[in-house]
Amino acid sequence: MNMISQLHRTLDSGSFAVTAELTLPDSSEKDELVETALKLSPYCDALNVTDATSAIPHFSSLAAAYILLDNDIEPVMQISARDRNRIAIQGDVLGAHSLGIRNIFCITGDGVTAGDHPDAKPVFDLDSISMLAALNNMDKTGSFMSGRKITPNPRLFLGAAANPFAPPHSYRPHRTIKKWKAGASFFQTQFCFDIGVMKRFSEKLVELSDGNPPPVLVGLGPLKSSKMAKWLRDNIAGVSIPDRIIERMDHYPEKEQAQIGLEISKEAIDDLKSIQGVAGVHIMAYRWEEAVKELVEDSGLSKTNRL
Repeated sequence: MNMISQLHRTLDSGSFAVTAELTLPDSSEKDELVETALKLSPYCDALNVTDATSAIPHFSSLAAAYILLDNDIEPVMQISARDRNRIAIQGDVLGAHSLGIRNIFCITGDGVTAGDHPDAKPVFDLDSISMLAALNNMDKTGSFMSGRKITPNPRLFLGAAANPFAPPHSYRPHRTIKKWKAGASFFQTQFCFDIGVMKRFSEKLVELSDGNPPPVLVGLGPLKSSKMAKWLRDNIAGVSIPDRIIERMDHYPEKEQAQIGLEISKEAIDDLKSIQGVAGVHIMAYRWEEAVKELVEDSGLSKTNRL
């Protein structure tokens, strides 16, 4: 099989992959972006560059992905359907491909009322599934959605989000398979704090895919405190944190809770390694790059161990 990107190669090899989310700056300069990325890249197979997550503008995902490539770091470029119509999306993907960007992550995007520009006009011409289908069509047939030809075909490794932890739980594997059939080749999930739910999701995904599930990178969000855990649970859609996690952290003084949060994530990694269909982890440690290093090294996931 022709490997489209380094991430594609890693997942195809069966190696337990590690990706992380790169916090994009509110800056017109790239120095802060590069500095943060270089702290993460030694421990990760690829870095996600988000596209105005939570409907808040930050540094451009396309520009950030190119800057990562220019620093020999593999990017996963997010595209949100919230802010672009099909004309802009297809054009951006062609431009990204010409710059060497191959990993494209398709999301519908949060509503504009979630962010700091609530009066913005949302687009939502496509959603994540129709975007996946359109970009997969560009890859496979070399055509725009209109049927007009593209020469040569852009080679794309498409990803999408999965959320096993949002109700109705029984629906989530079916939606993931729908995205897979539309063109997604890998998935990254929302924060995982309940291994039992993740295991049941994976078992159903194996069943629906006739034993050949798409690779899923399970989201990990190391918690700095029980206060942070409560805030995430109460304010971020789709995040489910069992009471036992919060109660465990509350047993310790606040200054010790960050280390307990890391221990919880390390335990999750150990459990996830044994679940069929789990191809790795996606670490979302907002402005806590040292946590990524510790999780990867202490879990035996450093690149040298995975070669």
